[in-house]
Amino acid sequence: MRVTASGWIAIAGLALATVPFFKPPAFYETFLYLVFYWIVLATSWNILSGYSGYFSFGHGAFFGAGMYTTATLSGRYDWAFLWTLPAAALVAALFGTAIGAVVFRVGRLRGELFALLTLAVTFVLATVVLNTRIDGGQGVNLGGVALPAIGPTPSATFYFLALALTVITLWTARGIYQARLGTGLFAIHDDEDVAEVLGVPTLRYKLVAFGVSCALAGVAGGIHAMFVSYVTVGETFSIIVPLTVVLMSVLGGTRHWLGPTVGATIITGLVYAFTAGDYAIAGRAAVGLILVVVILFMPNGVLGRFAGRSRTPTRAPDANRTAPAAARSTAPAQTRQQRQGEILLDARGVSKAFRGVQALDRVDLQVRRGEILGLVGPNGSGKSTMINVVSGHFLLDSGRIAFGDREVSGMAAHRIAHAGIARTYQIPRPLAHMNVLENVALPAMFGRNSLGRIDAEREARDWLEFTGLAGKADALPDDLNLHQRKFLELARALASRPSLLFLDEVLSGLTPSEIDNAIATIRAIRDQGATIVFVEHVMRAVMELADRIVVLNYGRVIAEGLPQDVMQRPEVVTAYLGKPHA
Repeated sequence: MRVTASGWIAIAGLALATVPFFKPPAFYETFLYLVFYWIVLATSWNILSGYSGYFSFGHGAFFGAGMYTTATLSGRYDWAFLWTLPAAALVAALFGTAIGAVVFRVGRLRGELFALLTLAVTFVLATVVLNTRIDGGQGVNLGGVALPAIGPTPSATFYFLALALTVITLWTARGIYQARLGTGLFAIHDDEDVAEVLGVPTLRYKLVAFGVSCALAGVAGGIHAMFVSYVTVGETFSIIVPLTVVLMSVLGGTRHWLGPTVGATIITGLVYAFTAGDYAIAGRAAVGLILVVVILFMPNGVLGRFAGRSRTPTRAPDANRTAPAAARSTAPAQTRQQRQGEILLDARGVSKAFRGVQALDRVDLQVRRGEILGLVGPNGSGKSTMINVVSGHFLLDSGRIAFGDREVSGMAAHRIAHAGIARTYQIPRPLAHMNVLENVALPAMFGRNSLGRIDAEREARDWLEFTGLAGKADALPDDLNLHQRKFLELARALASRPSLLFLDEVLSGLTPSEIDNAIATIRAIRDQGATIVFVEHVMRAVMELADRIVVLNYGRVIAEGLPQDVMQRPEVVTAYLGKPHA
């Protein structure tokens, strides 16, 4: 019988739980407690920062919030120690979630800015605690608080508490890694804007990850408050905590759920070895050297090469399946014929400006169900901006957009994806650390149909076969050429089974034979019932594919109608070629 990773965690936990019954010296139980303590902190940090890429230096703040919650409730209000631990988790989680609810809504606060902001939160919280009755500058003494007799000795009790929290933390990290939440967080890590457009509810997922991360750190802080028995601001809110958990996670591998455990074990053992040999300063230098070496030569950590390969379970092809996804229509043929020609997308008076540049100026655009609409115009005319506005990538300044019977103006991009709108990008934007199969399975999981992981993978394989990428399923996007990356964009958009598909210059940069292949592919997509808005500069393809053409120039619609008629109009010729001068 095959044992799952969760099973191995349980087995290891049960095996380690027998250690105190062999009555080892208290020193060894205390050392193992510290190993578990750092595993919990590093793993909890990694749930947000490693998975989603929101690099935080504020983990010490949430750890400290848990410490002071337990210290205050037990030391001053005589709460039983164990009852303070849920409170420590709740306070830390609420504190982190409240910060995230504000910070995550500001798109500019990513990367270095997010890291600096979380570091500032640590110092702010330390100042508040120090200058209020929570601490008052005297610290909080827990020497008189009763320790529950969970183990035969006090050191064994702390050992059991830390071991139990470690098992819970690893189960949580593994569960998130395998779940839809983990897939969404890894997509956010690679490209948050694309993840949102593909259907990932990025704000909600970041808040959940942040809350779980803070809660686990809070419980670790509550246990550690009792362990040290005297809590002070200087020791609690030290920069050492966030720096150490970052080093441990990076060393082990931030994109693998077990990576922080490996890193924490190595670093804790290394620091002990140097400290026990009276070379504490050399130990700190060695830790710093390890960080430099890892960043330069092992950016993915010890377990980096295993990341991403086990998140997507595979299943043998279903023998009962007789037709690939590309041959299956999104709606019955009779229904499509009855609804053919009705307005699917109705945009009225859409305007969008960027720092004074009017990209769209009161644009009216109607897309009819079942058609291929060519959206053309010279460079800078607003074509891609129109796609970005409709897909929710940008918020419009004025106007309204209706999709079917729903108003999508101002709607979050992931909700627009759920409604049935998909798009490609002019410059391919695959999720770099996910392989081709995972890239295409993502919108199948988060798009209109919201399939389970295995069904999403099955759907993705069908679309990879349809676009000629079946042989590249396990490759990373960097291993693909431009033609294959363009078709990866197409397969990814199709995997969500959209009602309306925006193709943004999918033919640019392709050879004539590749263009012919792409034209045939787009025809096949339309034949199965999709509605397509086709933005392209390759006019041969536009003339062959488009049922109607809308021409933009300087953000305004200057012509629309049948391709042969529109492209001969003087205003369209002038837009492309300019006015003749004597």
